[in-house]
Amino acid sequence: MLEKVLATPVALELIEFLKTKHGPLIFHQSGGCCDGSSANCLLPGELSISDGDILLGEIGGCPFYITKSQYEYWKFTQLIIDVIDAQTGTFSLEGAEGKLFLTRSRVFSDEEIRELGLIAKT
Repeated sequence: MLEKVLATPVALELIEFLKTKHGPLIFHQSGGCCDGSSANCLLPGELSISDGDILLGEIGGCPFYITKSQYEYWKFTQLIIDVIDAQTGTFSLEGAEGKLFLTRSRVFSDEEIRELGLIAKT
């Protein structure tokens, strides 16, 4: 099955470290503002998930959400969560480790778009 969101091996290692340190985690794709467009790693309950959010998939066994309005812009792309070294004032848990989850993307092929049901199959 085609995944709408996935994580690099280094991101998966960091997720496992954070789960060991903090327990269960959730991710939410930031829409900008203070954190730019990064994937925020949070503890359950730190962010209210509402009808305005979509469960895009899971990375490292953790749910990954995006707002419906932002999904409309990104629905033809696969989000690839990576990690970079960064000293930022992020809201995300990895910031305390000197890391930042970085969202990369790639455009789905026409075949993948049809497989996902984003356009009618011909």
